[in-house]
Amino acid sequence: MPHKTAPLTPRQKRAQQNEKARKLLAGANLRQDDSDDDEEYEWIYEEGNESADEGDEVASKKRKRQSAASRQERTIIGAKKGSFRCMIGDSVLLKAEDGNPPWVGIILSFLEDEDGDMAADFLWFSSEKEIVNKTKKRSDFLPNEMYITPGTDVNALASINGKATIMSETAFKKKYPTGKLPKKSKDQGKTFICRRGCNTQSAIYTDEFDWENLQHSTLADMEKLVNWLKSGTQSTKKRKVGRPSKADGDFRGGQFDDDEAELETPRKKQKHSAVSTPRKVRTPSKLLTPSHKRVIVKKPLEFTPLGTRVLDPDHVESSPFQTARSRLHVAAVPTSLPCREDEFTSVYSHLEAAIYEGTGACIYISGTPGTGKTATVREVVAQLNASVMADELDDFIFVEINGMKVTDPHQSYSLLWEALKGDRVSPTHALDLLEREFNHPSPRRVPCVVLMDELDQLVTKNQSVMYNFFNWPGLRHSRLIVLAVANTMDLPERTLSNKISSRLGLTRITFPGYTHDQLMKIIQSRLEGVPGNIVEPDAIQFASRKVAAVSGDARRALDICRRAVELAESELLSQSAPNTPSKSGKGEKLSKSLGRVTIATVKRAINEATTSPLQQYLRALPLGAKVLLAALLAKTRRTGIGESVLGEVIDEAKRMCKMDTGNQKMAEFLLSSSTPSFKTLQYPSKHQQKTPRVLGMGASAIDLMEAGIIGLEARKTDRTGKIRLSIGEEDVKLAFKDDLEIKNLGF
Repeated sequence: MPHKTAPLTPRQKRAQQNEKARKLLAGANLRQDDSDDDEEYEWIYEEGNESADEGDEVASKKRKRQSAASRQERTIIGAKKGSFRCMIGDSVLLKAEDGNPPWVGIILSFLEDEDGDMAADFLWFSSEKEIVNKTKKRSDFLPNEMYITPGTDVNALASINGKATIMSETAFKKKYPTGKLPKKSKDQGKTFICRRGCNTQSAIYTDEFDWENLQHSTLADMEKLVNWLKSGTQSTKKRKVGRPSKADGDFRGGQFDDDEAELETPRKKQKHSAVSTPRKVRTPSKLLTPSHKRVIVKKPLEFTPLGTRVLDPDHVESSPFQTARSRLHVAAVPTSLPCREDEFTSVYSHLEAAIYEGTGACIYISGTPGTGKTATVREVVAQLNASVMADELDDFIFVEINGMKVTDPHQSYSLLWEALKGDRVSPTHALDLLEREFNHPSPRRVPCVVLMDELDQLVTKNQSVMYNFFNWPGLRHSRLIVLAVANTMDLPERTLSNKISSRLGLTRITFPGYTHDQLMKIIQSRLEGVPGNIVEPDAIQFASRKVAAVSGDARRALDICRRAVELAESELLSQSAPNTPSKSGKGEKLSKSLGRVTIATVKRAINEATTSPLQQYLRALPLGAKVLLAALLAKTRRTGIGESVLGEVIDEAKRMCKMDTGNQKMAEFLLSSSTPSFKTLQYPSKHQQKTPRVLGMGASAIDLMEAGIIGLEARKTDRTGKIRLSIGEEDVKLAFKDDLEIKNLGF
């Protein structure tokens, strides 16, 4: 006897009904009518020469090997799979992930990539919930209303999940007098109203139209529809960097002209990644890991703001010196960036083009420190934000990642994900989420601009961070724009591997060092409007030439001029009463230059900038300490090990002294005779071996250790103790290169 199933309890029946209703609302039960999942799509051509139903694998391979010339002779107007057919201009549903409502799109054209994968270009519909600009969003939307948008995207035909029905408001109310779809209707989730076009970023709507009067059955009609949508949803304000807008002259009164353009075969598009099912952007509360574990969304930390002291502008600019100091500070933001107009235009054009077209890009910006790289990029982003506020450009996300501000390069993943979604997650989890985000298409994805400053600090051992950030912009659906800023021009070729440097692309912008004319212009622009003319033009020119001859660093030039202003102010304050002028007029000249920045003042500022307290301390060391440091450097250079034994360093000093035959003072210090015996009161003979003065060198080592110049093991001066240098070798070389006493010891 057949086994009888137990009847369901009322509670189980309600649960089953709820599950069925949930799947119905989510669109999970939408299936292609009369289609078989085992079958493959076949093209439908314009001449009616539809591809024959060849079910075997050999026929499928023959179709893939068909030459491109023969395929271009026939225009693809549709595709079929069993009894299911979709043509150009049909409205279809596309699968969404995690049970979300399906996407709704209209087919623009069909295409086939080089690998033979069949895909289509879709024009998207959007609901009122997907409009980003909430302030300009219309409030008269209907329950089942969809807005047709100018956004397009390429997806595989396998993502189609049935057809959708789009109709006007009049036709919808005629079919459904109540204005709503019945809950048990088969058209639930498939039938929508469309009466306007809309740009979801700027919330600009087209005029109301009748959907049944729109012509969208051919490729030419779809091209006219896209052009009309783009022109109708663009801002009426003039763009700063103009781009030719497509005319909409063929559309009049909600209809297109009868003139149809000649149909052409869609061009092949290069395959960048495997096309997968489009998905909606999930809310933070529904984020899941690959193991289907729920993500705990952390709330941003809240800090109690500290009391800040507000400076009075009258007090800050009470004197010309204070005004000049504040304007010459490197943290002061100027109204414009002089001498960087060409670089600004180049960065602006590349960024605007990538945002406008919705594509990914990599831009490598190089230049020595202080040449305005980061400041120029920030100014470009500020100008682009102004264009967004003026409805001249689509919205975008900007995030800055500084390699000097992150403790671990992998934290860049967390910063990028937080900028995209507002959630703080671990770097490992953020990497997984970013991979899924950029590898799946999303019609509503907003372009993201990432500024990676101090790029050399983000290089890891396996270079995975650089690889991911330079690989994501190349994905078809990422819309990620990476601005990589570094101090060296050849960093990709010198540090990064070939697979990473090739992904960086060829868009490279170099910021050369400032010339003395450019530095003069920068300083003069900062000092415009300062009363009293306290800085002489010759002093500005002298400082600019000095800095331009070394590095062309604008920050260094501003610091020198700012310090010169401080010195001039201190001289004026310290001079309580002017000196009595002499007959020669020297006192009169002194009184005229008092309180003004002259060439002599700039020289003093340059000397202070180039001479640090460490350099002054090293130059004032006694001879024993200098010899010890020279021997330690020589030992380190010869062995390649930063740590040495004190006894070996002293022996190294002895050998260096023997080689330096021209310095008698050095020989007398290091190779003095041994101490006489107090019992015999006899001095050693001339032939007795001379030894270094170990006690004197040990005392010098103790002094250097207390000053933080070297490090000693266990703070002792035994010959077996370890010794190492605690400062940079370049600092020691710079301090001793002009020292007459030890200039022959490797300096």
